[in-house]
Amino acid sequence: MQDRPELLAPAGNLEKMKMAILYGADAVYLGGKAFGLRALGGNFDREELREAMAFAHARGKKVYVTVNIFPHNGDLDGLTEYLNFLREIHADGLLVADLGLFQYAREQVPQLPLHVSTQANNANWRTVTAWQQLGASRVVLARELSLAEIREIRRHTDVELEMFVHGAMCISYSGRCLLSSYFTGRDANRGSCAQCCRWKYALVEETRPGQYFPIEEDERGTYILNSKDLCLLPYLDSVIESGVNSLKIEGRMKSVHYVASVTKAYRLAMDDYAAHPDSWRVQQAWLDELEKVSHRPYTTGFVFHPPDENDQVYGTSSYVQTSDFVGLVLSYDAASGYALVEQRNNMKIGQELEIFPPTGAGFRQTLADMRDEEGQPISVAPHPQQKIYIRMANPVAPYTILRRDHEKNVQQRGK
Repeated sequence: MQDRPELLAPAGNLEKMKMAILYGADAVYLGGKAFGLRALGGNFDREELREAMAFAHARGKKVYVTVNIFPHNGDLDGLTEYLNFLREIHADGLLVADLGLFQYAREQVPQLPLHVSTQANNANWRTVTAWQQLGASRVVLARELSLAEIREIRRHTDVELEMFVHGAMCISYSGRCLLSSYFTGRDANRGSCAQCCRWKYALVEETRPGQYFPIEEDERGTYILNSKDLCLLPYLDSVIESGVNSLKIEGRMKSVHYVASVTKAYRLAMDDYAAHPDSWRVQQAWLDELEKVSHRPYTTGFVFHPPDENDQVYGTSSYVQTSDFVGLVLSYDAASGYALVEQRNNMKIGQELEIFPPTGAGFRQTLADMRDEEGQPISVAPHPQQKIYIRMANPVAPYTILRRDHEKNVQQRGK
């Protein structure tokens, strides 16, 4: 059997990056303030990039930086200096989609491994081989591939292969969308996607302009381009046995809760497979964990069969989840039993909390003792990111997540 594959998690900002590492990722991918395809994802300034590298490398983890826009001439300004900076801080790899940018990076910073982004439409073994011959150390496979096609690519090549196993699916081929540019002037291929595929649509006939005909599943209309989210955790044994080297979670624009929960679920499943490859079975606890975060209904995408009508969501662009992220542990005092917590959602006395740590099993407790920063008892913590003290039933580590059962079970959020 091949070496254990890497678990690769998204990092939209420094906090999410640290959570991904602490909750089990072997590596993270992130973007700077320029040259990446998530212009609205927070991203990292120069000092944050330095800190991210130091944090990951101190723990034996890797950081890959996205340089994957399809640049126009003006977008190339500052590229040389930026590549040299990434070399200086010892980035572990660059994610590139554009051929010219790839060639220049190989000349300018030959020390840095180059990973070819899924935006390059890597859908067959000859394309993968061509990129390898040009100097790529890894190729990120197109999401439109079946597992049988991935196995065939593996048979014909020996370059590292990376595939998406979880997260949002783009309606356009490998994410190369034009809708955003047409509708809003925001170029998805230069990092500014407006998520037009999640909007509600109607039908217009050419000879009757201005007349909009609903194509609705119900009174709310229809979302004909609205794909379900990818989830391959139940099939990790088949995915790993296909020979891919890196399993990638989508979601640099997702929440801290999403990054931590999904990463830990896949970490547990992958470790269990490594320990028991011949008897591995999916555990319900892992699947329950994936339901707790904000997501669309799940699909297997293209992995087992071409998507059909069952792989789209037609009646809404809302998300579902079973838990709310309400607090993050900053520190814990063993002598008093109090944890210093940063509030992330309204908390009040009497609520039942689930304590979700980076490693090991969590526990539940009723919130019975909560104090403000001056140590005065309070019954509610309503202020965003308010610092509070909570007496914990058991010791907790920093970066432990506090959450509660979701009250409404449906919410409207951006991707």
